[in-house]
Amino acid sequence: MSEAVRALDAHGAGGTYRVVAEALFGRKRISDRTWKTHDLRYRTVRLAQSGFALVRDGYRELLWHRRREK
Repeated sequence: MSEAVRALDAHGAGGTYRVVAEALFGRKRISDRTWKTHDLRYRTVRLAQSGFALVRDGYRELLWHRRREK
């Protein structure tokens, strides 16, 4: 979940998905040739989308999580 928040922050600050992916996963893991079809590109997009969902309303679940009865 923290990766989703980091991806959202970086993308919201104007970073492209490629820049966000390089920050999250390291520049060496991302090839110039295969970026358009790289699995880390899709993972980065999904992380940013998850971050957007948390901002919309999902974060409330984290704040109001009820303890399970023992």
